Amino acid sequence: MSDAIPQGTSETRDDGTHLLRYELHLPHPVVRVWAAVATPEGLPTWLCAADVLEPRVGGAVTLRWLNADADGRHTVAEGTVTAWDMERVAEYSVTVHGRIRFHLEPHGENGTVLRFTNELRCDDEVLLDCLAGWHNHFELLAASLDGKPTTDWSGWTPERWEQLRNSYARQA
Repeated sequence: MSDAIPQGTSETRDDGTHLLRYELHLPHPVVRVWAAVATPEGLPTWLCAADVLEPRVGGAVTLRWLNADADGRHTVAEGTVTAWDMERVAEYSVTVHGRIRFHLEPHGENGTVLRFTNELRCDDEVLLDCLAGWHNHFELLAASLDGKPTTDWSGWTPERWEQLRNSYARQA
């Protein structure tokens, strides 16, 4: 696991829904982290394109992952903005990934605590895929916020994701 990104956790509720959690302590101000996690300009630097993002509760959202699978397919998740509190909470309920929530809080002088949750229904294999995928994307978020070059999605390979998935599988 990356030292910079703590391991995500998961719990399974009685109804079979999985809840994934990550807590990141980022040395960047809330306004900068918000721009990365909740704007069409910031999201592609580490996660996905926001083909549609209406920044209000009830607004439409379409997120298109820029890293492709082995067959060249990109995940597209469509849905609704289910919570929106500027520079604090962005939450989407979408196909494929269920409910995803970014909750930001100031921390210290110029830091931010990002609490991320993903609530979804899936089997155990997909759960491992998601744990590794979010972890990998949060590594890219940290690099992007640190000013590292934007990910070249055309050259993305699943190697890091596979390492993370194997690590999560060993701990399951």
